[in-house]
Amino acid sequence: MSGLAETATQSLPLIRDLIGFPTVSRNPNRELIDYVGAFLKKHGVAYDVIWNEDGRKGNLWATIGPADRRGVILSGHSDVVPVDGQVWTSDPFTVRQSNGRLFGRGVADMKGFIAIALGFVPEMVRRPLKAPLHLAISYDEEVGCMGVRSLVDRLAGMTVKPALCIVGEPTSMKVIIGHKGGRAYRVRITGKAAHSSLTPRAVNAIHYAAELIMFLRSIGEDWAADGPFDPDFDITHSTLSTGLISGGAAMNIVPEHCEVTFEFRHLAGVHAESVVERIQSFARDKLLPAMRKVAPETDITFEPLYEYPGLDIAPEHPAVTFVKQLVDRNDHSKVAYGTEAGLFQNGAGVASIVCGPGSIEQAHKPDEFLDLSQVELCERFMRRLLDRMEQGEPATATM
Repeated sequence: MSGLAETATQSLPLIRDLIGFPTVSRNPNRELIDYVGAFLKKHGVAYDVIWNEDGRKGNLWATIGPADRRGVILSGHSDVVPVDGQVWTSDPFTVRQSNGRLFGRGVADMKGFIAIALGFVPEMVRRPLKAPLHLAISYDEEVGCMGVRSLVDRLAGMTVKPALCIVGEPTSMKVIIGHKGGRAYRVRITGKAAHSSLTPRAVNAIHYAAELIMFLRSIGEDWAADGPFDPDFDITHSTLSTGLISGGAAMNIVPEHCEVTFEFRHLAGVHAESVVERIQSFARDKLLPAMRKVAPETDITFEPLYEYPGLDIAPEHPAVTFVKQLVDRNDHSKVAYGTEAGLFQNGAGVASIVCGPGSIEQAHKPDEFLDLSQVELCERFMRRLLDRMEQGEPATATM
């Protein structure tokens, strides 16, 4: 604890409490949302929750400061990835502190940021903010940024929109101005079964799945060879990968069914819908005619699993300058992983930047950790942000 700001006495208990809620995406987040709601109510902060259809999961929204001015959103997702099959040295849902680090599932990705923001709520309330701070806590980010969309839709219709959204994913407090978009699909190939000695009378679903996979691979190879490229990314081009395949019943049966799951992560300038149409056209115009020549009942169907837009904000945008001043560094970069920032920017029209404590290298791994030094950096960031909001920024025309 030595060297940490006094606010850490508020942040660290909140981190421990939030980690204690096992909000794996398959589970509800209602208990965590109720906990945060009670914390806000204790400090006199009104909040709203947009629940999903069955009421098990919700997006929380709270505003501190004048609602008729343009302010800043501090955004984080409440869900975490599973720990199934991972070997942890301690209970992943109980924070362990050792050697200047906090260990626990979600401590970096990204309950640490949420807890630090909540830790400053008492100070937010005390200060005479001239521009508001908004707290946004979402669900189901880890399964394709699905949950936040109802909140984004509401923001899109607001009369006075926030000027900026800071998504606190773990970036080691670096300013991230871009990330790739992503889409994933499950493809079901339905062939015609037969005894393996009668293969000419059958349609082998696995064989046609293999042709599709090779076509998918060729798209990724074209991107790697010909671009487009963006040198600000560590992987400078769009990528495509087949992640799952299943099919067949027995060695001596021509398989009737096969499923293939693939995803692609694309630069902001790549038209994702055109990519999907290209893949579907290959299946429709190349594969299906050959399949149906043998058996008219055969088919290929595509099921979308998730999609989220890329993020791309100009380095000279006032929002970028603003956040660089908060972190007290002048560099910026882009990342290959996706976040909700692209949805806030593209769906709600709010300039968005990714910046938060911890390293993405620790996300999703056993013994996920957050350095206490990152907590301290984020608290300095928060204090500078409150100073600026007390001055009335960024509720200016330049934002």
